[in-house]
Amino acid sequence: MEAEPFFGLASYHVALAAVGAAILVSFWIPRFISGREPAASALLIASGAAAFTLVPGMPDAIDPRTSPKVWEYISELAVIVALFGTGLRIDNLTSYSRWQPTVRLLLIAMPLTILAVALLGFFLAGMTLAGALLLGSVLSPTDPVLAGDVQVGPPTEGGEHPVRFALTTEAGLNDGLAFPFVYLGLIVAAEGFTLGGLGVEWLARDVFYRIAVGTASGAGIGWLLGKVLFALPRQNSLATTGSGVLALAGVLLCYGLTELVEGYGFIAAFVSGLALRRAEEGHEFHARLHSFSEAIEHALTALLLLLVGGVLPLLWPELDWRYVAISLLLIFVIRPAAGWLSLQGTSLRGRERLVVAAYGVRGIGSVYYLGFATSHMDLLNEGQLWATIAFTILASTIVHGLTAGAVVDHVTRKEGGKAG
Repeated sequence: MEAEPFFGLASYHVALAAVGAAILVSFWIPRFISGREPAASALLIASGAAAFTLVPGMPDAIDPRTSPKVWEYISELAVIVALFGTGLRIDNLTSYSRWQPTVRLLLIAMPLTILAVALLGFFLAGMTLAGALLLGSVLSPTDPVLAGDVQVGPPTEGGEHPVRFALTTEAGLNDGLAFPFVYLGLIVAAEGFTLGGLGVEWLARDVFYRIAVGTASGAGIGWLLGKVLFALPRQNSLATTGSGVLALAGVLLCYGLTELVEGYGFIAAFVSGLALRRAEEGHEFHARLHSFSEAIEHALTALLLLLVGGVLPLLWPELDWRYVAISLLLIFVIRPAAGWLSLQGTSLRGRERLVVAAYGVRGIGSVYYLGFATSHMDLLNEGQLWATIAFTILASTIVHGLTAGAVVDHVTRKEGGKAG
């Protein structure tokens, strides 16, 4: 056997070094301009594009068109940990009026966004009906990780301004509520567009049953986790250990059990975080759980953004002006208009309503949904879907990542820091 050269450049080790350097640079450079980490999101994508050009063959190895399962699994873990941590953030669940903006964003703005994007995909881009519906569905959820700078603070901090509360709870729930529409797109792709029996089955199974099971499972498991962590045994509870890994264990348990009974695990992950937060509400252990889950979600998100950047050169040929137009219309027109319309009549004032409507950050949830869809079915518009998702995330990280934190800080201070 021929001996390997002492300074052999294995592509795997070059890739590890390139990824590490890209992450460090992406988080370091914004410190010369701003202290806000979300400003690093666009840099992570750009650094991924640059770093992966240094490793021959690497972009092909992670091409989402041929390896969707890789994207599905990594993004799935990132989203469920983020949703659990988002639920843990929320201190105050006082009244319906506090939740009214969130409910309207979910029940009005989200379906309007899906419809508008799907119509553009069908009529402007010439996509199939199934492809257009999937495009609207996968782009509809806002991101609980990349929008962290405009959300409420860690547990026990209080001061949850209505703007931050609405953006936080919307991001926590719409990842799960997009799933029925993804399933509908897959049904249309497999069976064609029919209303009758398939529509009734979709409503009964994918809308009512799975949402109800996800909610009930999350509430029950979150309550049980509260007992295990804080009450049993009372004199020697797990909360005294200070081990944040319990956050990961709890969310994996909740998500896995919910999916086994065909509920929506994303909804369960968020609701379980809400339910667990109600146990021993003032206990400092909640902050430790949140810090641990936040570290995991940020690490996974950084990796995914690098991967998005790494495959952008492969996806550019799939991206023509029509898909760019859909992405930009979503960010600058569709989401703001749908959000503004849905928030009419709520307690949010004009400037607050505008900020909530405008800052629907797109991110990792879209990667998961498209990875899920394309790993379960071959789609005619698969390349265009991936290219549009990647471009939308890039555009959103630039537009929202560089402005959202400062704008929301300005509005919440100007309104007197009103907490609900």
